Amino acid sequence: MIINGKTRTCGLIGKPVEHTMSPLIHNTLAGKLGLPLVYVPFLVEEDVEAAVRGAWHLNVLGMNVTVPYKSEVIAALSECDELAARIGAVNTLVRGNKGFKGYNTDISGLFRAMSSEGIRIEGEEIILLGAGGAARAVAYLLASHKAKKVYLMNRSLPRAEQVADEVNTAFGRVGIQAMELSAYSSLPERPMLCIQATSVGLAPEVDRVVIEEDAFYRRIHTGYDLIYRPANTRFMQLVRAHGGKAYHGLKMLLYQGVEAFELWNQIKVEEGLALEVYERMKEAMGIEE
Repeated sequence: MIINGKTRTCGLIGKPVEHTMSPLIHNTLAGKLGLPLVYVPFLVEEDVEAAVRGAWHLNVLGMNVTVPYKSEVIAALSECDELAARIGAVNTLVRGNKGFKGYNTDISGLFRAMSSEGIRIEGEEIILLGAGGAARAVAYLLASHKAKKVYLMNRSLPRAEQVADEVNTAFGRVGIQAMELSAYSSLPERPMLCIQATSVGLAPEVDRVVIEEDAFYRRIHTGYDLIYRPANTRFMQLVRAHGGKAYHGLKMLLYQGVEAFELWNQIKVEEGLALEVYERMKEAMGIEE
């Protein structure tokens, strides 16, 4: 890549950022498409609003935002996409005339990733594990794509009820039902899609899972774990052991990046190129499928 006075800068702000795969995604896309763009990680120790203002004054084209700043960054924006504002989390900043506009491509990226695997949402009954920030965003996704019923299961029932009430109110219908994890036996005894949206199972605690019991996994025909490291979580292993299909979250990471890249450059990335980047991501992680 030739870097000169016409090169635009994009990057990632967060804490930590050392292990991010985003530079691989964006620099590969820029190189393949011949765009004068370079993507770098920026460690922001504190004051994310100052970091965003600085990026604006440095003529940065766009930014991704990762933990712990996805909610805090909203205060620094000139505008926020409606869905991102509802969710209360932003992961992509797009340069506008007066400042950065915030989007949440995590959610659209998850939908694109699941669609690429032939996973349906509309009209389906779905189990959603967790009630934290990621699960809350997924609940909005499922409601916006007209899931028939979502069983939102969490260790803390009040937290699950809070998220369910919020999403149901936002969409004007009762599609999200809050449940305790321990109440899994009251789920319908038919196979469903299950989305694992907790941090349980992340390295280094790779042997952990939110529910161990066989009776739970007999209710799952497809398991989708938002975790991508490790690439074969305990949740995925249990789903497969009971005859279901299981997927990790690496394609979600891919497509959230692709959609951010499309927003920054006002282009459409062809599916073949996206999958070529995905193969590079798997190679970098040592994943063989």
